[in-house]
Amino acid sequence: MAKRVRVIRMSVEQPLWRALSGYRVLTMLYAIGLFASAYDEFDRPGIAIAFYVVLVVWTLATLPRVQSAVACTKRFLAVDLAIALTGIVLTPIAADDHHIQSGGPTLPSIWTAGSVLAYAIKGGWRWAAFASTPVAVANLIERGFPARDTVHNVVLVWVASIAIGYVVEVARASERTLARALEIEATTRERERLARDIHDGVLQVLAMVQRRGAVLGGEAGELGRMAGEQEIALRTLVSGGLVPVSRVSLDAAEGAVVRAVEEDDVDEGDGAVDLRALLAPYAAAKVSFAEPGAPVPLPAPAAKELAAAVGAALDNVRRHAGEDARAWILVEDEPREVVVTVRDDGPGIPEGRLAQAEGEGRLGVALSIRGRLRELGGSAELVSIPGQGTEVELKVPKARGKAGTR
Repeated sequence: MAKRVRVIRMSVEQPLWRALSGYRVLTMLYAIGLFASAYDEFDRPGIAIAFYVVLVVWTLATLPRVQSAVACTKRFLAVDLAIALTGIVLTPIAADDHHIQSGGPTLPSIWTAGSVLAYAIKGGWRWAAFASTPVAVANLIERGFPARDTVHNVVLVWVASIAIGYVVEVARASERTLARALEIEATTRERERLARDIHDGVLQVLAMVQRRGAVLGGEAGELGRMAGEQEIALRTLVSGGLVPVSRVSLDAAEGAVVRAVEEDDVDEGDGAVDLRALLAPYAAAKVSFAEPGAPVPLPAPAAKELAAAVGAALDNVRRHAGEDARAWILVEDEPREVVVTVRDDGPGIPEGRLAQAEGEGRLGVALSIRGRLRELGGSAELVSIPGQGTEVELKVPKARGKAGTR
């Protein structure tokens, strides 16, 4: 069966970079607008105009630099912060005393916060604290004394940038945890699928060789003993299994990455098939098959898994109910779901036997039946009364029949 790898990429951080790009452009225009509205308060407007030319060119030319953590290098951050600090220090040189004493905005105004936020998104709260400290010092130098509004703005930028940096770090950790959980889930589902296939084939053959070898004795008995040992080892491996380490993107801004191997339905076809056609071959002298008069359509993957679960139930009848036991298969096509019931007239299952078998690594009911139905979004109910046989009811919702196979 063909396979394909589905890449799940998660990133809470990437929208922050996009927001920062827009913030830098808007605050650049805002700073220029403030300068134009207070043009008369500048003794040396040429200095301010020269700074704004540099600011416009730098902001627009470096927009690609604030698209991801990889593009936003340390050198870019250092130059960006230096431009912001230069604009703050140039303010008292370009503006008159009234502008400074009245608490007028610096040349870069709130554009400076964008430089600090870039540090926060790139490196977390420690980088934010590192970048906001020289900004605070430059603002105090520009004002000449620690005025209330200046201190207020400095503390606001410092606290906000550190908070955003901390949120970014938490988001990164959460993405890695979620990626790990998704990959464990994908690995577990794949392991259960393989375990079902192994149980339906290899394990049953080994169990049969063990039983026949014990009956025949001699070299066949030794072969049966070896088959029994291999069965135990294989059951242990199937019930345990390994979970690979989750993989994380080289670009931290792109978020955590999970690669899930899936079955490709292209080879099987995505159309619906008649469930009756898949269940009809199970009918035999001791197996009665009751079906509706009309087709029972299900997506091909769901129909095949449901038929395999019915086959596993019949295998359990042959193995545990005895050669003389009879079985009945009943298919019901309900409006929202398909119900298949497998019933036998065997001795039934003693209470607690299923849990004991699962603990021993015998996962026929747990994986071959319940596991398959769980993957389809359905359910498998088993009712057994000692001396009165066993009934397995399999339900598959029509709406989720195909989605559940993913």
